[in-house]
Amino acid sequence: MQELHSIDDWNRIFEQSRTEPVLVIKHSTTCPISAAGYKEFQSFETAIPKYCVIVQTSKDVSQKIAEDTGVKHESPQAMFIKNGEAIWDASHYDIQQASLKTAVNAN
Repeated sequence: MQELHSIDDWNRIFEQSRTEPVLVIKHSTTCPISAAGYKEFQSFETAIPKYCVIVQTSKDVSQKIAEDTGVKHESPQAMFIKNGEAIWDASHYDIQQASLKTAVNAN
């Protein structure tokens, strides 16, 4: 899983989503709920590229993701982005391998 550090990083991933789907997680390193969601996301096995934004160090990236996708920021938050659209998102304890699998298989 690659960490996104800049808006340029995000812009590349957002463009990538137009040709292949991507999974993105916004993670707070100080929140135990976020740690649980991050662990579920990280251990989810898929061929779909996965990316992470640490909200404490990349607030501008987190905000740009919210602007581009229209999904209000939460942390933790996972998104399945395809064709430049967030077609699925989950936050907090809803980030589970089962929900990620359902989202991927449905799209």
